Amino acid sequence: MAERGGAKRARAKTAAADVAQALAPVAGEGGAPALDRVIHERMRLGIVSALAANEVLSFNELKRLMDTSDGNLSVHARKLEDAGYVSCTKGFEGRVPRTEFRLTAEGRRALAAYVDHMEALLRAVRPSVEAAASRASRR
Repeated sequence: MAERGGAKRARAKTAAADVAQALAPVAGEGGAPALDRVIHERMRLGIVSALAANEVLSFNELKRLMDTSDGNLSVHARKLEDAGYVSCTKGFEGRVPRTEFRLTAEGRRALAAYVDHMEALLRAVRPSVEAAASRASRR
């Protein structure tokens, strides 16, 4: 019986080491993961992802895609713009104001790094999740 518990503890240590290794290249102070907090927020991740898939999106197109309010989109777009991830161009179409957003090269690099980080976490955690699911299905 002790051997089974020992094997369980060894698997848990291995899984924890795998996660720590996945986080090591991006660890912040105290070993906490240093996710890009600008992109990690749900609305901003959605904006950056939408702009990665489209060369340019107007304010209204982004607002519809994100299903959000003018004020909420403005706040999050400004945060991305301040970080240099998104460029904003304001102009007019006739007499109607038009605001367009584009993902900058820096924004593309930041999104790629964020996705790489999340993929590393998933690779590290997946074996533990699959093992737990397998154990649960046998019960």
